[in-house]
Amino acid sequence: MSRLVKTFAIAAGVAALAVPAMAQTKWNLPAAYPADNPHSVNLIAFAKDVSDATGGRLQITVHAAASLFKAPEIKRAVATGQAQAGEVLISLHENEDPLFGIDVVPFLATSYPASKKLWLASKPAIEKKLASQGLLLLFAVPWGPQGIYAKKDLNTVDDMKGLKWRAYNVGTSRIAELVGAQPITIQAAELPQALATGVVNAFMTSGSTGYDSKAWESMTHFYDTQAWIPKNVTFVNKAAFDALDKQAQDAILKAAAVAEERGWKLAEEKAKWYLEQLAANKMKVLPPSPALKAGLEKIGEQLTADWSKKAGAEGEAVIAAYKK
Repeated sequence: MSRLVKTFAIAAGVAALAVPAMAQTKWNLPAAYPADNPHSVNLIAFAKDVSDATGGRLQITVHAAASLFKAPEIKRAVATGQAQAGEVLISLHENEDPLFGIDVVPFLATSYPASKKLWLASKPAIEKKLASQGLLLLFAVPWGPQGIYAKKDLNTVDDMKGLKWRAYNVGTSRIAELVGAQPITIQAAELPQALATGVVNAFMTSGSTGYDSKAWESMTHFYDTQAWIPKNVTFVNKAAFDALDKQAQDAILKAAAVAEERGWKLAEEKAKWYLEQLAANKMKVLPPSPALKAGLEKIGEQLTADWSKKAGAEGEAVIAAYKK
């Protein structure tokens, strides 16, 4: 009997040693925004869902606030296998392909239902482009509608002339050029310092980025122009995904679907709250004047024409599908 017990004990010990070898896979997921930003919160929930569904066999660590890679570096890091997954503001990469910038074409989709419709129309083409770069698209989550932060009254677009304007993608750079402002490239993680040191004195972004960067410490006005609703996309390195077993792959895809639905809901719920926080911190939260709105819409028409020219037939097909 004692020999039998000893045999079982040895077998159990061997099994225990064998489990870790097959048990845990660790992934890194770099992201550009603070840990308490809704996008990061959603990513952390996604990672937990994957861990729970795989019994802890796949652990995804979210590296928020550009702590692992800076925002423009994340996509390449995942494509080259330096990280297994990542989240980026997709319009950062519009120079690679105009379709990556479709959601920042001004005044094309300015409500959440319209933004969702635009995403569904553009998703197949974006998915195909990412696949050609070795990336598997998982999900997309929107920001709040974009408005203008400034330190003075902006009654017309002429009032924007000469401003030191924070740019973070092709569209925001072009707006600066068209209004006679000076475009200065600043990513979200660097924005608080840029504001504190006066490197920029105006910018266009969501209420949440304004809140994250404590814009009220240097800005006085927020104009709720609702120019566009940009999106972050989360993707994985396709080779890393293919190396997983079927159960882990299914867990990721299921968690991604949940994350997309949760992220859209959270974004819409929080958009109004962020503007309330700006106002609570003594910022003037205002609608654009008719003259400012008309001027911005004219710029929007120019940027739409620019985008359509760059995007060609593929872009026109996506716009047609969106407007159908």
